Amino acid sequence: MPLSSDVTKKLRQTLETACANPTSDIPGLSVVVVGKDGKELFAHAAGKRGVSSSEPMTLDNVFWIASCTKMVTGIACMQLVEQGVLHLDDGDELEKLCPELKSIKVLQEDGTLIEKNKKITLRMLLAHTAGFGYSFFNERLRTFSAPVGFDEFSGNMEDIMQPLVNQPGEGWEYGVGVDFAGLALERATSMSLNDYMHKSIFRPLGLKNISMFPTADMKRKLAYMNQRRHDGSLVARGHLLRRPLVVDAGEASSVLNSGGAGCFSSPSDYCQIIATLLNDGTSPITGTPILNKATVDDMFTNQIPKFPNFARQGIPDAKPDLTNPIPEIYPVPGDPPQGWGLTFMLSNGGITGRSKSTGSWAGLPNCWWWCDREKGVGGLVCSQVLPFADAKVLGTWFDIETQIYNAL
Repeated sequence: MPLSSDVTKKLRQTLETACANPTSDIPGLSVVVVGKDGKELFAHAAGKRGVSSSEPMTLDNVFWIASCTKMVTGIACMQLVEQGVLHLDDGDELEKLCPELKSIKVLQEDGTLIEKNKKITLRMLLAHTAGFGYSFFNERLRTFSAPVGFDEFSGNMEDIMQPLVNQPGEGWEYGVGVDFAGLALERATSMSLNDYMHKSIFRPLGLKNISMFPTADMKRKLAYMNQRRHDGSLVARGHLLRRPLVVDAGEASSVLNSGGAGCFSSPSDYCQIIATLLNDGTSPITGTPILNKATVDDMFTNQIPKFPNFARQGIPDAKPDLTNPIPEIYPVPGDPPQGWGLTFMLSNGGITGRSKSTGSWAGLPNCWWWCDREKGVGGLVCSQVLPFADAKVLGTWFDIETQIYNAL
């Protein structure tokens, strides 16, 4: 059902207002909302390509979507589960593919390391219960890695070789686990994760502006990275995920294909992946199935019923240049139990009008997606602003999503 011209006009105004002052509001935003038929219900870009740019942001601009990549890696892994190449609960298989996992230790509160007490499985990696963290979200990891520090965006394998912060299966912690899921896929298929995604996801869906190694054309359209200072003002900053942007083709094989954060995309291309999930695993545009409906159902099934309050444990600003403190990941009135599917959050409703079965997640530079299979709508709100959980981008996303549901 197309949106009325009045609704579309108000949505555009919301975006333009959010980007009115590029040095103190949001430098630029690009938003695409898609239906189950793959048609864009709304698509608009506002503001500038970056705080230091005079160019307008356009719908063609390409964004580093960071952890929005995890959902794509989840699809890739679940394709191999369908084929019997990978298994969700086979710890022996996973540790054979990723022998690095055999010797990983568990970091204690006092900074000491102990042995892990069970094998890690693919399900744990995709559901964030393997015990891995991120050094920018976890003060214990940040402190442990001093004085050198972990840089999860370096493109180096060494930076994901981190100790666990929980015993496998004994807690929810957001971290580098999906990077290891991507490594397992690479070793099971003898392909790089990027090549696999192009062959089995992007090309079947007809997508040309999404990749872990952007083409020259994609690089020309790259949105700029911005940093919000403590006083609320914005300054330009260097890109966090530099290596895939600067290596030549011959060096690409030396760069970690980050299943957790490696993709660059136009919002429209990413939204075709959302539309394919809305349509139970088959592209509504090309007609190509990339997953069975039962597999999509599994991805949207809560994997962590033991941890209903995981989203309320809070995330600290262990590296304040990268993230704001997050007291609660996605507040829902009444504090119902919340869940995690196979690579994304199941918030159990929300103030915007989304259904209780909606899947959603985010990317560090304030990219936010949702996929509501019950109501047949999803979308992506893209900025390139650090630190994560920027109040102005969050407010705009909530406003946009609420207007969409009110209109539907």
